[in-house]
Amino acid sequence: MTDSPNGGFSRRRFLTGTGAVGALALAGCTEQSGGSDGGADNNGGSTDGSGGSQLSGEITITGSSTVFPLATAVANEFQKQHGQVDISLSSTGSGGGFSNHFCVGNSEFNNASRPISSEEEQLCADNDIEFHEINVATDAVTVIVNPENDWVDCVTPDQLRQMWRADGASTWADVNADWPDEPISRFGAADTSGTFDYFNEAILGEEADHTSNYEATEQDNLILQGVQQDQYGIGYFGFAYYQSNTDAVKALSIDNGDGCVEPSLETAKAGDYQPLSRPLFTYPRKSALAEEHVAEFARYFVEQSANTELVSEEIGYVPRTEEAMQEELDALNSVIDEVQ
Repeated sequence: MTDSPNGGFSRRRFLTGTGAVGALALAGCTEQSGGSDGGADNNGGSTDGSGGSQLSGEITITGSSTVFPLATAVANEFQKQHGQVDISLSSTGSGGGFSNHFCVGNSEFNNASRPISSEEEQLCADNDIEFHEINVATDAVTVIVNPENDWVDCVTPDQLRQMWRADGASTWADVNADWPDEPISRFGAADTSGTFDYFNEAILGEEADHTSNYEATEQDNLILQGVQQDQYGIGYFGFAYYQSNTDAVKALSIDNGDGCVEPSLETAKAGDYQPLSRPLFTYPRKSALAEEHVAEFARYFVEQSANTELVSEEIGYVPRTEEAMQEELDALNSVIDEVQ
């Protein structure tokens, strides 16, 4: 990952780069560089007054590719104050993070773009892993098409359901007779992704399965490239990645019964972009919060969730309100008091 010449943190380059380089380069950047300027407001700081030089240790964060850029920006800012804390982040997908890392005790945090499932809760319980849920932002899952697609600007959930369910539409004309009689080329999230799970629930529901006839990946840049290179392509991913690539693809508005609504921070915040607005989470392991450097990072993550400059302007999600952030912080501090 490359920092800007003045030491600043470039959201566009970050989001484009991390989609391609994955966990290794980011972990190396986070651990070796000691952090880059995320543009965050540092007023949150250390809530226990310990000072940056007194905290040390390692933190491993796994999970959602959607939460990945936000977690990385927060980690970079935290390390500017606490340079002896090494933070390693991996973009494993929400489900991949829970099943392969967090719920078996191999990470201190798991990011998720949907709530933890009952099966994952059971896996954690089987391994004596207790967790605490923290809502860190709101996202708008964005449906994208090729810029040369001139036949559709707005779709209904039912039309998306036809395109993405198993045994659904094969061609664009199958969905709407006025659209081209050309095969639909689909690019979307892998089934280990929270984005996949959320799209599945919001669009397909319980009565239909997600098609397997699509290019599945955990890397948003591959979804972008697939749609960008195919006139008949369609895909979906988190809003932040679209916001960094608005010239490359076209976002579709969604008509949920009250007219077409485009994906944006404003429509997601207002609750108008339905049914594809969703909360984003991080889950710290309770036993890890007994360690002060982990607890302090968890507090800092919560504090920064209300930082408009970082969450909205730098990354591209809807931040928490000050009131909601304070409620999350109070709940977190209660858990920390229990384990320390």
